[in-house]
This record gives sequence, structure tokens and C-alpha cells, in this order.
Amino acid sequence: MHRYRRTMVAHRLVRNLAGAVAVLATLLTVVFGLPALNRAVPTDRSLAGPRYDVGAGVTVAPPPGARVDASKTRPGSERATVMFLVGDVRYLIVVQPFDGPIGEAAEKLRTKIKATQGYQVTGNEGGIRTTGGLAGVAGGYTAPGRSGRYAVFLAGEHSIEVTVSGAQLELQRELAGIDGSISSITYGGDR
Repeated sequence: MHRYRRTMVAHRLVRNLAGAVAVLATLLTVVFGLPALNRAVPTDRSLAGPRYDVGAGVTVAPPPGARVDASKTRPGSERATVMFLVGDVRYLIVVQPFDGPIGEAAEKLRTKIKATQGYQVTGNEGGIRTTGGLAGVAGGYTAPGRSGRYAVFLAGEHSIEVTVSGAQLELQRELAGIDGSISSITYGGDR
């Protein structure tokens, strides 16, 4: 009888040890393996080709040296977003359904900018036109340690919102390429 009990206790210990090892292996995978896998997958993609298809009928020629931040980019047929990273400058294009006038679209974008703590719209707005003929409104804004620009265009049943922000020196260094990119925005057959 004692031998039977010892065998049962030994089997139970081996079974418990195997379960503990499996739990430990799972825990180590979650703690060390998943973060390592996450770091191995890039969040941005370098661009290839002269034009980038933002989505919802909008395309753009990215500025020189731009990368796409895949974590903030969402293509789509009605709504689309792309975030380009140009050095430390963030260049965001958001396309969404809109059926109001340009003044209303500009006010909506200004409100969105000012809703972020510390952000202020500065200076006067002015007209802007892309090389493809899209007319819009552009202005500037500031944030703690950053400067920014914005523009909004209407195209078909959509608004195209553009925001650019970065540290003042970095933004000045990249601005010519970004301005050229904004000028290249097209909608539908306007290419």
C-alpha cells in the first residue's frame, strides 16, 4: 500500500511540476517574447514610388525622406488617414466625408487643433491652392515646444485636413519638401 501511495504522490508531483513549467513558459513568452516581437515589427514604412494613395480618392507625392507611420495610417474608401514622418516632423492627412462650405471645414479643423491642451491657432488664415486645382484655407498653430501648420481642402463630398508639426528648427528644415507635398495633393481624376 505504501508503494502505491508513493507512486501516486510521485505522479502527482510530476504532473504538478509539468503544469508549473507550462505556466512559467507561457509567462516568459508573454513577458519577454511578445515585446521582442513587437520591437522587431517596424511601425513605419519607407516609401517607394512618386505618389502615395491616401485613400478615399486622395493621392499625394510624399516629401523627400518621408516614412509612413503604420500605427497612425488607415486607408479607406470613405475615410482615410496617413501620417508621414519626415525626420522629427509629423505630417498628417485626414480625408473624411463633408458637405459644408470651406469656412466650416476650416473652423472644424481649428477647433480640433485647439482641443489639444496647449495648442493655439496663430496668425491669419490665407487661401491655398494645389497644383491640381484644389482650393483651400491654410494657417499656423503653436504647441509647447512645437510649431505647426494646417490646411484644409474640399474635394467632392470630402474634406482633406492637413496638419504638420515639429520643433521649430526641424520644421523649418523640412518645410520646403512638405509644402511641395501639400501642393501635390489630388482628388479623384485631378492627377
